[in-house]
Amino acid sequence: MKIRFPQVNTAEEIAEVAEIAAEIWREYYVSIITIEQIEYMISKFQSISAIEDQIYHQGYEYYFIHNDESVAGYMSVRQEENKLFLSKFYISKGHRGRGYASQASAFLEQLCKDRNLSHIWLTVNRYNTSTIKVYEKKGFQIVKEQMADIGNGFVMDDFIMEKEILGL
Repeated sequence: MKIRFPQVNTAEEIAEVAEIAAEIWREYYVSIITIEQIEYMISKFQSISAIEDQIYHQGYEYYFIHNDESVAGYMSVRQEENKLFLSKFYISKGHRGRGYASQASAFLEQLCKDRNLSHIWLTVNRYNTSTIKVYEKKGFQIVKEQMADIGNGFVMDDFIMEKEILGL
C-alpha cells in the first residue's frame, strides 16, 4: 500500500488533525499518563488553536499519513538550524503495525536530505517503551533525558532521541 504525506494547510485539515489527535491520545496514552494530563496536553498542544499557532507562528509543518482509503495518522516537524525536530508522530490504532513508520521515516529522511539537514531528533515519554523500540529499530538513539514542566502541575518525563542522516 502506497502511503502519502500531504501537508496540512487548510482550516478543515487542521480541524481534522485535532480530531485525530484527541482520539489517538485518549486511546494510547491512558496506560502511560493520567487522563487529566492527557486532556490538558490535548488542549495545550493539539487543539485547533494550538495547531494553528504552531503552523502560523512557530514554524511547524504538519503532514497527514494517508493510505489509499483514509488518514492513518499525522506528524509534525520543525526545522531547527541543521536538524529536523520530529515533534509529533501518531498512527491511529487500526493502522499500527502496517509499515507506516518505515515509510514515514523514509519521507522524513528525504526531507532532511532535500534541506541539507544532518539529524532528526525527537522527545518520547521514557515509559513509552513500545514506541522507543520502534524508534531504535529506525536508527534513533537515546542521547539525553529531559524533564519539562508543562504547567498545571504536569511534567513531560522524556528521552531525547536522535538519528543521523547519512548520505548528505
